[in-house]
Amino acid sequence: LQNVRIDPSSMSFQMWKDIPVPFYLSVHFFEVLNPKEVLQGAKAVLGQRGPYVYREYRNKTNITFHDNDTVSYLEYRNLFFQPHLSNGTEEEYIVVPNIMMMGAAVMMEKLPLFLKILLSGALTSLKQEAFMNRTVGEIMWGYDDPLIDAINMIVPGLIPFKGKFGLFMDFNNSNSGLFTVNTGMKDISQVHMVDSWNGLKKVNYWRSSQCNMINGTAGEMWPPYMSPTSLEFYSPDACRSMTLVYEQSGKFKGVPTYRFVAPKTLFANGTDYPPNEGFCPCMQSGIQNVSTCRLNAPMFISHPHFYNADPSLVNAVEGLHPSKDQHGLFLDVHPMTGIPMNCSIKLQLNLYIKRVAGIRQTGNIKPVVLPLLWFAESGSIEGSVLQQFYTNLVLLPSVLDYLQYIFLGLSVPLIISAAVLVAMSQ
Repeated sequence: LQNVRIDPSSMSFQMWKDIPVPFYLSVHFFEVLNPKEVLQGAKAVLGQRGPYVYREYRNKTNITFHDNDTVSYLEYRNLFFQPHLSNGTEEEYIVVPNIMMMGAAVMMEKLPLFLKILLSGALTSLKQEAFMNRTVGEIMWGYDDPLIDAINMIVPGLIPFKGKFGLFMDFNNSNSGLFTVNTGMKDISQVHMVDSWNGLKKVNYWRSSQCNMINGTAGEMWPPYMSPTSLEFYSPDACRSMTLVYEQSGKFKGVPTYRFVAPKTLFANGTDYPPNEGFCPCMQSGIQNVSTCRLNAPMFISHPHFYNADPSLVNAVEGLHPSKDQHGLFLDVHPMTGIPMNCSIKLQLNLYIKRVAGIRQTGNIKPVVLPLLWFAESGSIEGSVLQQFYTNLVLLPSVLDYLQYIFLGLSVPLIISAAVLVAMSQ
């Protein structure tokens, strides 16, 4: 128990501070193979590109212990491209929706017609089209887009940033917010449980107090002596707490584990699963509207390839092939310590696109939730850390367990001999 607390003298502290597990971010893009036909109302045909793999390093800074048995920290992520693990380079071009343009069009749909006509004129002068051909690096890390300034001129404040735009701009060389978690010094059952995030006890993105709750841990470790039921963690990337459910017991390289997976209700809509009503306005089950925490852009998250989603989402495009093995997320956790041994967290980012009256660049695009990319953050304990883990938590307890039976066996004749001697002395 002492060794799983967040305490500089504990065995797991250094592992918690600078995670020794090699993490990788693998990104798959969906290329639109028939952009001209989509503009005319045809179904989008998608081709999966990648993976583009990045080594992910995490380290905690600003570690501050508080009197109420909590500790605050910032965890930074740094990503480095791994050409030898990737199927492609960051210099490759991919045809994807013009995310800024199509997102702004949907965001402006209910504004006066003259504003939309102004935007359409600006798009023409800037030679902006519904689909763009850009490199992987530009889409990931950002490109200069004069459209940002044009939109802010027409509708001030619609996009609260300037200059560059990239889907992963805020992911690299950045932190995921100030976490304050329980150290477990007084109550080990609360170790790693989130006390607050960015000073908040709950978020305000959603429409119900239940959906706004910050539950569970920060997603790195859990309290020891886990039960085979469920686990929770707060994800700043998904803007919500997520609950995974127990699927099965197993072993990872000899270490016993519980496997936790996403329930089908994770991204279900409010009709199919009433507790999720707070995440609405909803569309089909299997996608979650995250516009309220993504600058009101029409963005949705889901499992990759719409795995576990309403079949209509898969059928609305061509080129998706959902499967549990490839697209289901999982966590394999050592139940005695609450430390993950092997994990792969997978999410898909989607953009809602459609024809918007007054903006001619949107053509006759039919309303569709279009997959942009999916990514997996994966890692597993290996090398010397795995060996230490196995020795201390598997091998040594087994040896001690074995020895106790040997000592018990040796003690039986000693007890009998002692009893005989006592009887003879009487």
